Amino acid sequence: MHTPRHPMVEENRKRSRWFFRAPIPPDGAGGAQNDSESALQEEPASDDGDPLCCRACGRIITRTGHRTEVDGAHQHTFANPHGIVFQIGCFKDATGCALAGPATDDFTWFKGFAWRVAVCGSCLTHMGWMYVSSSGASFFGLILDRLVACP
Repeated sequence: MHTPRHPMVEENRKRSRWFFRAPIPPDGAGGAQNDSESALQEEPASDDGDPLCCRACGRIITRTGHRTEVDGAHQHTFANPHGIVFQIGCFKDATGCALAGPATDDFTWFKGFAWRVAVCGSCLTHMGWMYVSSSGASFFGLILDRLVACP
């Protein structure tokens, strides 16, 4: 069943391709592993797993097979400088997200990683952050209560 969207959501969807840039994949170049890369520990996955969707609009954001561990855990709880607490899960990919703003390492939750805001590519709901190291290693920290199992 199709749920009608607010006209402003539809307008933002049309404009979102101009405001956000897709993440730039690492170039795959070899080299010494730095501290930020050693924090990433990918869990082996036989397939991409089940899709996880945006709670607000139903767009597929990532898949269960993209879960990864950072600093020894998939799930983390952090507070931002305003005291807002977020429970996030780490994912090696989130193709349903668009990115907003420049990368910054201000108040980063993961040493050696700069972050950018990640929003749903359809409804622009804040989904979390993309983290990237200077060497190009990257992952997404997605707000877990904004993801649901897709129907």
